[in-house]
Amino acid sequence: MKKLFSTLMLVLVALTVQAQILQPVKWKIQLNDSGSAEKEIVFTATADKGWHLYDQDLPEGGPVSTSFTFETLKGAELIGKPTSSVKPTTVYDELFAMNLRWYPGTVSFTQKFKVTDPAKFKAEGEVEFMACNDETCLPPDRVSFSFDKKNIKMTAAAETVVEKPEVEQDDVTAVQPDTEKVVEEVAELKAPAPVTNKDKAENRPVRASNELTDDAALWTPVIDQLKAFGDTTVSATDTSWLFIFFAGFLGGLIALLTPCVWPMIPMTVSFFLKRTKDRKKAIRDAMTYGLSIIVIYLVMGLLITGIFGASALNDLSTNAIFNIIFFLLLVVFAISFFGAFEMVLPSSWTNKLDTKADSTTGIISIFFMSFTLVLVSFSCTGPIIGTLLVQAASMGTAVGPAIGMFGFALALSIPFSLFAIFPNMLQSMPKSGGWLNSVKVVLGFLELALALKFLSVADLAYGWRLLDREVFIVLWIVIFILLGCYLLGKIKFSHDSDLSYVSVPRLFMAIISFSFAVYMVPGLWGAPLKA
Repeated sequence: MKKLFSTLMLVLVALTVQAQILQPVKWKIQLNDSGSAEKEIVFTATADKGWHLYDQDLPEGGPVSTSFTFETLKGAELIGKPTSSVKPTTVYDELFAMNLRWYPGTVSFTQKFKVTDPAKFKAEGEVEFMACNDETCLPPDRVSFSFDKKNIKMTAAAETVVEKPEVEQDDVTAVQPDTEKVVEEVAELKAPAPVTNKDKAENRPVRASNELTDDAALWTPVIDQLKAFGDTTVSATDTSWLFIFFAGFLGGLIALLTPCVWPMIPMTVSFFLKRTKDRKKAIRDAMTYGLSIIVIYLVMGLLITGIFGASALNDLSTNAIFNIIFFLLLVVFAISFFGAFEMVLPSSWTNKLDTKADSTTGIISIFFMSFTLVLVSFSCTGPIIGTLLVQAASMGTAVGPAIGMFGFALALSIPFSLFAIFPNMLQSMPKSGGWLNSVKVVLGFLELALALKFLSVADLAYGWRLLDREVFIVLWIVIFILLGCYLLGKIKFSHDSDLSYVSVPRLFMAIISFSFAVYMVPGLWGAPLKA
């Protein structure tokens, strides 16, 4: 046992070391000296394949922008702001719900400055940036730079008194201690094209040799190719609709396994089969029952869409206050699933619907019966529906709530029609028991993990830095370790039954939960978490 523990510790240490040396963006910082009073510092960033860093001055509430800070500047004054050598790529990011600009590959930022006193010249500062790929983002990093009078050379016409023969006319480079090997590779890249008199006369921007053209005719085929390959950045709206639908459908399947819905399936199907001797009519009634469930939830989704509208939903997705409210709602839902309390609608509503169902006949009676199921099962389905609506609203899609509710209702209604057509399948249904409450508790842990996503949006918007990447991952590790302990019966809530043994499904779910928690450990030191 000790040997196994030592082996696991060595593996974790190896993963930690690997995470610490991960540096997908390398910087080369050089001072270009033309011999005149005006000079420039060029910051060249080279990102590994699949990685990118963000542009300057991103909107509030987004990721950390690339910024250049001069903490010390003596004997010189800056001219304008740093300019990039290539045009940034603009992509709509669903996590931040905004258009973001980033640079893949290589990009250079040029900061011009004028030397006013060569003898006192000194420039020190740092570059702050954030590196991301399609799966993860590393914590913000900083690169320092420093130049002084030894690094510049002025012509006699510029009244220069500093002479340094050993310093060549070319670039003077300040490189990170851990990126010496990269300097040789970056040096081979083509430098930005020099400014010609013609360019100055026509006020043209300086382009690097690898900069993409702004010609729309050359951009169009590339966009068409991305569409043909189903690029998510081009068809983000269609992708979000499909995501909301499948999320709603999955939520409906999960709702079927709750103690409020699962026992209702055989009771309802048996009622329709015993209601009439005509089996075809019983099947029609059961299908009408399922269709009524879809209509009820779909109307609820359409009402939410109609009340709030597209602009309001988009505001909700980006508003920090509403993200905090969503976070609190999901925490309340999680506490409800843990068994602290039940979210139950007034019993008078259910009694009135029962009376309506008994006093009417035909399709109207079946409709009221399905409405009764919706109200009775609210204590279990309410948190799932609430989570679905919150997720749909956070994506800023106008018809998102309606699409999500349609997927949820479709999954919820299928068993009632299916078992009516094939009643023999009822005998093979698992019996109700304590496992149904375990489903609710597992959902509670997942609700708690999902809630942190909305809190992180507000944390970024206000700049609290309370829920940065490391804290977020730590909380997820703790949540999924506790989930694994619960599945193994080491944690018990008030409504749980005694667990005499661990079933095979619980064992495999516990293995998945523990494995996911251990997998996230290297992410604390910046390792990419592609899963």
